[in-house]
Amino acid sequence: MLFSRGQNEIVAPEKALPGRERPAFSVPAQHAVLGTPLQPPFPEGVQTAVFALGCFWGAERIFWQTPGVYTTAAGYAGGHTPNPTYEEACSGRTGHAEAVLVAFDPGQVSYLSLLKIFFEAHDPTQGMRQGNDHGTQYRSAIYYAGEEQRQAAESARDMYNEALKRGGLGPITTEIAPAGPFYYAEEYHQQYLHKVPNGYCGIDGTGVTCPMPAATNV
Repeated sequence: MLFSRGQNEIVAPEKALPGRERPAFSVPAQHAVLGTPLQPPFPEGVQTAVFALGCFWGAERIFWQTPGVYTTAAGYAGGHTPNPTYEEACSGRTGHAEAVLVAFDPGQVSYLSLLKIFFEAHDPTQGMRQGNDHGTQYRSAIYYAGEEQRQAAESARDMYNEALKRGGLGPITTEIAPAGPFYYAEEYHQQYLHKVPNGYCGIDGTGVTCPMPAATNV
């Protein structure tokens, strides 16, 4: 992870690696911390969100520590190559961002609250990097499931943009796009910082508080 160098432009679909029809590895049945399934089906009422905010090791830990989160998983989202491997994603030739799948109980934690955590946990102004991690796989992104999540994400982005501007920081570069396939990362990436407590984490926020948009039903 540390000091990784990569591309500054997302690869075009026609130039992306071909990938494969099936995953090249298996996914653990249970979350190493929460003891819940990593893959659907999830219990009735549990919703999902997908966020990318740099190295997925630290990003996943932030969300599994959030009350109301049912499960989390590290993976790859927003790209072109089906069922990529970590090495392929890090090559910049799949178009994927390192991402976290967050399954949550909206009766305990709202999507708006998750957006606030997302924006405050990293620096969303850095383009194709996060701290010392460089490349398209480290970009900031929100992959929304449905119109309500899209509206909430755009509202939170716009409000945080103003807060960052007042704090002397540049504009937000976070990609906001429909959620496509989420490809689970290799087993050793899942809950990595639980397994390796002193492992590398490049996630760091701006110190600027993200205002909460007006309450909605997400």
